[in-house]
Amino acid sequence: MKEIFSGDLKTILHSKRANIYYLEYCRLLVNGGRVEYITECGKKSLYWNIPIANTTTVLLGTGTSITQAAMRELAKAGVMVGFCGGGGTPLFAANEQETDVLWFSPQSEYRPTEYVQAWVRFWFNPALRLRAAKILQLSRAARIEEQWLKRRLKERGFAPNAEHLSHLLRSTEQEINSAADVTALLTEEARLTKALFKLAAQTVGYGTFTRAKRGSGIDPANRFLDHGNYLAYGLGATTAWVLGLPHGLAVLHGKTRRGGLVFDIADLVKDATILPQAFLSAMQGDEEQVFRRQCIEALTLSESLDFMIDTVKDVAVLTAQAPPV
Repeated sequence: MKEIFSGDLKTILHSKRANIYYLEYCRLLVNGGRVEYITECGKKSLYWNIPIANTTTVLLGTGTSITQAAMRELAKAGVMVGFCGGGGTPLFAANEQETDVLWFSPQSEYRPTEYVQAWVRFWFNPALRLRAAKILQLSRAARIEEQWLKRRLKERGFAPNAEHLSHLLRSTEQEINSAADVTALLTEEARLTKALFKLAAQTVGYGTFTRAKRGSGIDPANRFLDHGNYLAYGLGATTAWVLGLPHGLAVLHGKTRRGGLVFDIADLVKDATILPQAFLSAMQGDEEQVFRRQCIEALTLSESLDFMIDTVKDVAVLTAQAPPV
């Protein structure tokens, strides 16, 4: 199904779009009907086209500005726009959504209602909301196992102990299925992520690793994790917008954050795709631009947005159809 926006602008299905942009020290404007960004090269200005119909997310970093006309065209094409700090790591101390990056969603009201109707059908029932959270976390665990054992990662030097990984994930699945409440699920989520950090560090020979809070880490792996996770948040926000789901209808995160559903959805691919690449790039001494390109390539090749959209659709439909608890 192709989506049609105002002005009869037909765009590529979001799950099939190929581009995520991070831009800094440039201006975005409309030139000859196209959205372009301008960089300065001495006395010359260089114009670069952004294929908005094939783009999911644009991150605007340090030294950027954007015109109203450019924002209008990006919104018509359904492109998510986020303002962030240098290297993609946000510098905002606070903002209205209480997330670390300020997202602007296209404001078209002509979104599908099928999935939001299914979502609210179960969302006000705590037991069904817990069931939906469990489905998301089980999907996350399955995705980790699938992606971490891919040949592409092995060829690049990331080959974790398959038996250890399988044992870890089977234990997680048991804890998820037996979780009595959201607190237990969040505890298990944190435990698994900590174990995955340790396993990834051992796999690439990184040494001792401690995850820093709120972007305070100065070592390469922490910086890359912060940077890469915001790509996953962009895809999470895109997924919610495509399906017409408000960010406040979280099932796991976000009791105090309006954007909690974005974090729920981003979890589906963060540890599966971003985490291993962060440790690989840290050991290889990659620049942030190289790391970002590797992440975007990995997200595209693994059809991460497809997976996120399909999973959230299944959660909405299957949970709404479940008998009341």
